[in-house]
Amino acid sequence: MEETYLVIKSLHIIFVVCWFAALFYIVRLFIYHAEAQEKPEVERLTLQRQYKIMEKRLWYIIGWPSMILTIVFGVWMLFLKSWLLSEPFMMVKLVLVGVLIVYHLFCEVILNRFEQDKIFWSSTALRFWNEVATVFLVSIVFVIELKHEMNWIWGTLVFIGTGVVLMLAVQLVKKLWKK
Repeated sequence: MEETYLVIKSLHIIFVVCWFAALFYIVRLFIYHAEAQEKPEVERLTLQRQYKIMEKRLWYIIGWPSMILTIVFGVWMLFLKSWLLSEPFMMVKLVLVGVLIVYHLFCEVILNRFEQDKIFWSSTALRFWNEVATVFLVSIVFVIELKHEMNWIWGTLVFIGTGVVLMLAVQLVKKLWKK
């Protein structure tokens, strides 16, 4: 049974990596898609047509299947080791994964709006949106690896704080380059 569990866990991790790759890249494509709005009409139409193809393929060939397989193998692991459901860290992880699924579904809403040329998000707002997935990734990894609730909370807060400092530094450098 232990070997079966480790195989299932390995598959779970592989599909988590694929899912996050899709989440990171779909929002990056949204950013480029939104920035194409500022291009001359011929260039804009060409770029947006290509981004729509790329977004759709990424989302339905990698994003959705990876999320579904992540969930399937995660549930299978919990079936094999159901005692994990009594652990507080697992409850926190499951809540974070639930909210991550909502994030995934909201990306689907953005995808559908972009498909209809309803681009309401600026590239800057989308860049911040892209960081949300990173925060989930870090939080979930910290929860699983550190297990003690204060450790993962502090780890996540330090990560977010570092990210904010880096974003502010990037904004400062951009302003200096414009001068």
